[in-house]
Amino acid sequence: MALPATAPRPRASEAADAAGWDGPVPTLHDVYRARQVVQRYLPPTPMLNPAALSARLGADVYVKCENLQPTGAFKVRGGVNLLSRLSDEELARGVVTASTGNHGQSIAFAAGLFGAKATIFVPEVANPLKVDAMRRLGAEVVFVGRDFDECREAAGRHAEDTGAYFVHSANEPHLIAGVATYVLEILDAVPDLDTLIVPVGGGSGLAGACLVGKAINPTLRVVGVGAEGAPAVRDSWRRRELLAYDRADTDAEGVATRVAFALPSSIIWDAVDDIALVSDAEMRRATLTLLETTRLLAEGAGAAALAAARQLRDTLSGQKVGVVLSGGNLTLDGLRRALAEETPW
Repeated sequence: MALPATAPRPRASEAADAAGWDGPVPTLHDVYRARQVVQRYLPPTPMLNPAALSARLGADVYVKCENLQPTGAFKVRGGVNLLSRLSDEELARGVVTASTGNHGQSIAFAAGLFGAKATIFVPEVANPLKVDAMRRLGAEVVFVGRDFDECREAAGRHAEDTGAYFVHSANEPHLIAGVATYVLEILDAVPDLDTLIVPVGGGSGLAGACLVGKAINPTLRVVGVGAEGAPAVRDSWRRRELLAYDRADTDAEGVATRVAFALPSSIIWDAVDDIALVSDAEMRRATLTLLETTRLLAEGAGAAALAAARQLRDTLSGQKVGVVLSGGNLTLDGLRRALAEETPW
C-alpha cells in the first residue's frame, strides 16, 4: 500500500509536555518514509538466532547485528535520513555535531554522501578508533571537554558562530525516524517477538524501538538498558522530569550520558516497559559471551542489551527475545581489558 505524501502530526502527549518538547514528534509514517531513503544507501543488517546463546539464556534469542553497518553502529541510519532532508543551502553551510564516536561517524558518513562539510566535536578522551574513522570519512574532528555533554555545548556555540547546521544527537525528529528503521527490520524478520532489549545513551535507539515496536505490535515488551554509572535516562523516566547529573561513570562511551533529552524522553516515557541498568563488568562479560557464541564483536554499549538479558533471564524464559547489538567499535585495549578481567557466562 502506498504511503500518503503527508500524515497528520500527533497531538502533544502528556510525556511531551512533561519533557518540555514542543516540536514535531516522529510517527510510524515518518519511519516508513525514512526507510525509503535509508535502504538506498544501507542494506538491512542480519538478524541472527544463535543456538548457543539461546541455550545460555533459556530463551529464543535473536541478535540484531548493527555492528555490521559501514560505521560499525546503528546511528548511521539517522545521519543518512537527516542529511537527506536538509536543503542545498543548509548542506552548503556544513553540519556540526558532538559525539563520543558513533553518532559522529554517522554524520561524517552522511555528509560524504550528500556533499556537506562535517565538523565533529568529541571529548578529550574520545575513543581513538572512532576518531580515526571520522577523519577517514572526511570530517574535521575537534577535541574539547571532559565528556559528551561538554563538547555538545561547544559544538552548539560553534554552529551559532559559523552558521553551520547543528545536529543534535537526540532532539532531531528525522534522526530518530532514520534510526528507527532498524526496528522495522527486526519485526519483518521476527513479527511475533515478545521482548526487545535496546541500549540507551541519548535515547534515539530506544525511542525508535518504542515508536515502531509499540505501533506495530502493542503487546511487544520494550526494555531499555543503560549503565549503572550513567542513570540519567532511567531516573528521568521514573521521575518524569529531565535530569542532568554532574558526571557519567562508565567506560562504555555509547551509554555515557549524564543528561536526558526532551524529544526521546517524550516518546520513551509513555511507551517503554522498563529500563534496566548494568555494570561495566556485566557489559564486558556480555562482549565476551557474544564473541564466543556468535563470533560477533561488540563494544561496551553494544553488549549492554545482552548484559540486561542475562540480568533479566528469569523473566525472559521461553520467550522470543530481540537483543540489539548496537555497535562494534571496540578498541584492542578494550578487548584486552575484558579478556584480562572477565569471563563469558
